[in-house]
Amino acid sequence: MANLSLLVAVLALSLSSVALAADNSALQDFCVSVLVNGLACKDPKLVEANDFFFSGLHTAGNTTNPNGSKVTPVFATQLPGLNTLGISMARIDYAPWGINPPHMHPRATEILTVLDGALEVGFVTSNPENRHFRVVLQKGDAFVFPIGLVHYQRNVGYGNAVAIAALSSQNPGLITVANAVFGATPDIDSDVLVKAFHLDKAIVNYLQSNKF
Repeated sequence: MANLSLLVAVLALSLSSVALAADNSALQDFCVSVLVNGLACKDPKLVEANDFFFSGLHTAGNTTNPNGSKVTPVFATQLPGLNTLGISMARIDYAPWGINPPHMHPRATEILTVLDGALEVGFVTSNPENRHFRVVLQKGDAFVFPIGLVHYQRNVGYGNAVAIAALSSQNPGLITVANAVFGATPDIDSDVLVKAFHLDKAIVNYLQSNKF
């Protein structure tokens, strides 16, 4: 009897752990955001088809910027009907040799599909291994960037490239490494960055003065 009680307790603990590890299920068909990301739901009686509609992914983004790329997001901010549904997407345009610089999404895994052109893509695993996984994608190829890991893309062709990204959150978040480190407001103390990156202080000051 004692062994049976112990087994029941272990099973109950295991099931509760599984339940805690899973995302919460939606409690209604939808929750069209009035603000963003679950802060408030539009009255269901006032919801209309346009709350679930977005137009613009057929339009190429303007890549005339230092990175040579443009992201057109379709998150809950742009498409209120995505709120609480746990998905989003984006179109990314790349000029020849343009990049989508190293960044991470704290709340989403991303799968990228190349629609046109050729892209070098990669991500780096967490400490201490910091393994770099890299591949060149051609039209029709897809690649997954695990949640929270630093990743990037670069157009390795002489023509424009286009990709579509699908993400596992309606609000995946974005942390661009260079912006976060050298473009923080207020600045991270330059002495910290000098030691962290083994750079001359003049270089750190230059990078901080040229906000990314």
